Amino acid sequence: MRTGELAARAGVNTQTLRYYEGRGLLERPPRSAAGYRSYPDEAVAVVRFVKRAQELGFSLEEIGDLLHLADGGPEDCDTARALAKARIHQLAHRISALQRMQQSLSELVDTCEFPRGQRSCPILSALHQEDTP
Repeated sequence: MRTGELAARAGVNTQTLRYYEGRGLLERPPRSAAGYRSYPDEAVAVVRFVKRAQELGFSLEEIGDLLHLADGGPEDCDTARALAKARIHQLAHRISALQRMQQSLSELVDTCEFPRGQRSCPILSALHQEDTP
């Protein structure tokens, strides 16, 4: 299939495909006699895999590792599991930070009705606080 068809089927634009090729996430396809790229049907699954992994917060470097592991068979589950556990830890830290920000915003909303001299700015306070895991 040509670039435009792959992009449409995978839900990305053609520049994304070229970027993925450049990063080594998508194999460079052979070209037809007329110079058009000719992707195999499996390329749709690869691009969708990359997009889904990005949605889960994996970096493109990590996605490259996951794609490599996917080609290696079930003996690579331990490595994939370790990557997923690291991502879970990162997400937990991010969720904690988001919960702190939510609390700060709630406090700000609660103080908005106070006279100016009685207001505090929990947003600024939260940003000044050091992260504690």
